[in-house]
Amino acid sequence: MSTIAFLGLGAMGSRMARRLIDNERRLVVWNRSPQPDAALTALGARAAASPRQAAEDADTVVSMVANDAAARAVWLDPQSGAAAGLKAGAVAVEMSTVTPAWIAELGAAVAARGAALVDAPVAGSLPAVEAGQLLVLMGGDAAAADKVKEALAPLASGFRHLGPLGRGARFKLALNHLLGAQIALMAEVLAGLAADGFDEKAAAEALAGAPVVSPAAALYGRLMAADRHDRQFAVDLMVKDLRYALQVGDAKSVKSPIAAGALAVFEQASQAGLGEANASSVRKLYP
Repeated sequence: MSTIAFLGLGAMGSRMARRLIDNERRLVVWNRSPQPDAALTALGARAAASPRQAAEDADTVVSMVANDAAARAVWLDPQSGAAAGLKAGAVAVEMSTVTPAWIAELGAAVAARGAALVDAPVAGSLPAVEAGQLLVLMGGDAAAADKVKEALAPLASGFRHLGPLGRGARFKLALNHLLGAQIALMAEVLAGLAADGFDEKAAAEALAGAPVVSPAAALYGRLMAADRHDRQFAVDLMVKDLRYALQVGDAKSVKSPIAAGALAVFEQASQAGLGEANASSVRKLYP
């Protein structure tokens, strides 16, 4: 049986690791704090002292962390980085939502070890992880992508190989560009309807049935109307993703005024103390 190293056991990563264990994958895990490790070792995972140690005996090495800086520390730290522990023929998998520029940098370091990198961020939040219904967006070598699909099959209802290295990361930023704009707009629309005397829950249901409203916007509208903001996709993570999307656009001289407007809304929510709350909490910015 092949071994998967799983690095980063936050809200998403811990659930992903648990689902892999529940589906008879052999895991070695690492996290900056030991508590998630203990929960998973009780289920059969082996805890490693560092990302490098976790990677040394693994056929597939997965990172699921918050941003470019956290991923760089996990993979490229001179003493503890996972890249230095990769064995020849291993597949490194960056599942974090990061920039294509970071993927290019990491790809060079992984190739120098005789391994392959696949960027494989996911579409879907906590309920989708628990149900094994994520969509995995992959960039990289097709043969390596096939290995990722086999190793991580319990996590997803679909795997989409989008082309060369970096395409998964770029497409994930495009998805969150769309999602962030829709959430910000839904908060504005519901606030306007409520101000005109509409019952907000009824309005959210009516909007959900309209052909112009996406399933994601409908979901967030219902959460807003019910004032339910338990964390699934934190405001601060949306701030990060929209900033990355704008950086990518700027590098290609692509104007993104809607992303900039949505970013301003989420930054305001973060400054109001909602950074760790679900993205639906931007509704609280309006009367």
